[in-house]
Amino acid sequence: MKTFNNHPYKFQILLSSTILLCIVMIFISINAGYMEIPFTDVIATLTGHGTPQNEITIFDFRLPRIVMALLVGMGISVSGALLQGISRNPLADPGILGINSGAGLAVVIYMFIFQGSTFLTGWLSIFIMPFTALVGAFTAAALIYLLSWKNGQVTPVRLLLVGIGLNAAFGAGLIVFQMKMEPANFLKAITWLSGTIWGTNWTFVLAILPWLLIFIPLAIYKSRYLDVLLLGDSIAKGVGVHIEKERRLLLFISVALAGASVAVGGGITFLGLIAPHIARRLIGAKHAKILPLSAAIGALLLLSADTLGRVIMAPMELPVGLVVSILGAPYFIYLLMKNV
Repeated sequence: MKTFNNHPYKFQILLSSTILLCIVMIFISINAGYMEIPFTDVIATLTGHGTPQNEITIFDFRLPRIVMALLVGMGISVSGALLQGISRNPLADPGILGINSGAGLAVVIYMFIFQGSTFLTGWLSIFIMPFTALVGAFTAAALIYLLSWKNGQVTPVRLLLVGIGLNAAFGAGLIVFQMKMEPANFLKAITWLSGTIWGTNWTFVLAILPWLLIFIPLAIYKSRYLDVLLLGDSIAKGVGVHIEKERRLLLFISVALAGASVAVGGGITFLGLIAPHIARRLIGAKHAKILPLSAAIGALLLLSADTLGRVIMAPMELPVGLVVSILGAPYFIYLLMKNV
């Protein structure tokens, strides 16, 4: 009798189970919060038979936030899985490498220049904020790649060390600009940087959705190159892979996903580290399976963390980034002790 580890449909079972848990968590999250809505009222509202108050609460406030948490969780998790494959380092993460802080620095500079006048207000900010965060993320990634370049190639260890160094530099820049802000703008910046899903309307969902629909399938399509890169540069060259070209493309995809996710989710660290590790332990080392499972696990983890942050200190809310960091920091220390 075959064990589950050798089951021919193990991946499909794990992915379906995670998606089912996400659906369960969606109903829990809809009901959670300062104003609780009974499960029967939730079903009635979703089927078009709810009260006007419940319809506003669910469709205009809670569902957009839930969908945003799912999308951001998917984007950051796939980005982390790509970075771990590119760098061949299990400790790689968009937050640790400095990509998130690069996006955050760009947003804080934008807030400082405009004194927060368009931050979180006005329809134009919905499109400016993701673009600003993406510019910062790509600038950070370009600096990391250029400074990691040595003797015609980028080594995984050098990529990680340069990323950690630039992360510290961007963090210092964030503090400098924050100290020059007005108190109200300073609080907005702190809230955003701590990781909070503030884009709670359907327009923000539509703003981030194209990035995920384009880059996650592209990442899965390119996953075979990640498998080859794990064998080492010399073997990858031996089988005819253009290493630097594929590494640059995969890094571009990772940064695009991280930048778009950070734009609406703020500085969420460790999620891109935890979700791929869980997926790898469950399904093995093949990235064609790791990436979609990481996306599902990341969506589940971030939605669970956001729901917990809304109820644990209700009516106050804990930023989802803080909840993820509280859960993720011990796991990072464990990985550090195990792999270093």
